Amino acid sequence: MADSGNQLERINAIWDEHLRVARTLPTFASTVSRAVDLIYSSMVAGGQLLIAGNGGSAADAQHIAAEFTGRFLLERQPYRALALHVNTSSLTAIGNDYGFEHVFARELSAHARPGDVLLAITTSGNSQNILHAIEAARKSKVAVIGLTGESGGKMRAECDLCLCVPSKSTARIQEMHITISHAICELVEERLSKA
Repeated sequence: MADSGNQLERINAIWDEHLRVARTLPTFASTVSRAVDLIYSSMVAGGQLLIAGNGGSAADAQHIAAEFTGRFLLERQPYRALALHVNTSSLTAIGNDYGFEHVFARELSAHARPGDVLLAITTSGNSQNILHAIEAARKSKVAVIGLTGESGGKMRAECDLCLCVPSKSTARIQEMHITISHAICELVEERLSKA
């Protein structure tokens, strides 16, 4: 049986760490505002948001896409958003034929049009398939918003906007990514509903 006192201390330490990182979010406000502007400008012109991530970040990519294609807070028309990993046949075929590092780049190249936006999510900033997707986005004239962790990794210099959560903890970084993404969803939805 676990030591309940130690377990409670551990739970409180997790909450404290979460709150410490969350308190840094106001420093991202101007960058989040610019991300909202990029996505809004793309969508109001008929563009789409393409989202890529691995593991938990893949789950976040699907979550964010669903907020746009379904609804977030408002009853409205669906907005164009696509998580690039959801077609398992394409994902496995591309991974098998070209290598896993190309799965997002090939999907992006197939679906993207100039003026679209890529939301690239990687807690390390160094995932090869994300870096290749950013390269493909550049070739397709697609703007790139990055969500990553403390250092920003290699992707930091490759994005139009990069939000680097100041933590080394994958869990804390992902928690902030979804908070940032929800703010973006809410503001883009609000602006598009008035367009």
